[in-house]
Amino acid sequence: MPRVFIGLGANVGEREINIRRALSLIEQGGACEIVRVSGLIETDPVGGPPGQPAYLNGAAEVETDLAPQELLSALADVERRVGRVERERWGPREIDLDILLYDDLVVRSENLEIPHPRMLDREFVLRPLCEIAPEVTHPISGQSIARHAASFSV
Repeated sequence: MPRVFIGLGANVGEREINIRRALSLIEQGGACEIVRVSGLIETDPVGGPPGQPAYLNGAAEVETDLAPQELLSALADVERRVGRVERERWGPREIDLDILLYDDLVVRSENLEIPHPRMLDREFVLRPLCEIAPEVTHPISGQSIARHAASFSV
């Protein structure tokens, strides 16, 4: 089965409960199995409207039979079930689930980019991902997640 990594984030409502519920719902459908979950870190929002509350962020390793587009749809459904309300881009979120990596695939379509196009610029993505998968290689850069995460350890 493909090795998939999902970014987890929430900054509205019961943040940790929202993330835990999302993880539970991801497995409920039977098409995904959570292998590992990082600890959660609190971070300031990056971009978006000013005055947002802090985020809780983490990462999960998932095994799935779903193709990338199917997984994207399943994650969007989980977001809706947790209570995500669509707001402005990079605005507050009850839950945010992003496909970071899907094995070594590179996907570029209208609604999906894998690897996540901004993951290497975001410490709040790399720190939790490095906790559970430091050895994984980014399919475009060819460098390990640990090496990319180290760029934030200055």
